[in-house]
Amino acid sequence: MSSPDRPCRFNSGFIRRILLLAAAIVFVAACGSKAKEGALPSGSRVVALGDSLTAGAGVAPGEAWPGLLASRTGWVVINGGVSGDTSGGALHRLPALLEEHNPVLVLVALGGNDMLRRIPQEETVANLGQILAMIKAHGAKPVLLATPKPSAMGAVFQNLSAADFYHQVAEEQQVPLIEDAIAEVLSDPQMKGDPLHPNVAGHAQLSQKIFDALKVVGYVP
Repeated sequence: MSSPDRPCRFNSGFIRRILLLAAAIVFVAACGSKAKEGALPSGSRVVALGDSLTAGAGVAPGEAWPGLLASRTGWVVINGGVSGDTSGGALHRLPALLEEHNPVLVLVALGGNDMLRRIPQEETVANLGQILAMIKAHGAKPVLLATPKPSAMGAVFQNLSAADFYHQVAEEQQVPLIEDAIAEVLSDPQMKGDPLHPNVAGHAQLSQKIFDALKVVGYVP
């Protein structure tokens, strides 16, 4: 003979454990979502550390993306691009730039010449890691910009993509990565002055893409 159905009862201790578990889940979820960085006010000093893509090879100084970014944001953007520079060269000149300008943000766009000169990837990764660590040690915020990997097929079909090692560096150093901006501009023939460099329109588009990415990060209000 079966016993009659009885209502399901929970004691207060069981209910309390359920509530604590739910609160813990909410807490973990909140901690897992990365908060935005604080916006940088007008007049903030920013260094753009890079090679000819940053220096503005083939365009006037005011037409390169760092100057255009300054106009969009109101920041004081110092163009620290040197044509032909490698990650190793930039690592050596970075301390003087940090000391002279004392920036709050440094945009790092390096590695293209390393790949063109076939510098071992592990050396480039190590140099970029040291650059980002040095920026943080100085009290500034670093952002890494990926450069497209040299590709005959990508050049032919105008479909360049960022080198894979940038993800590794950004994850190891826990810094924001702007992955596709340079590759997308250099994949468009109308945006290039030569096979390796943006023209005036390309720099304008690049500055817009960087501006949009920095807005997502939170540095642009």
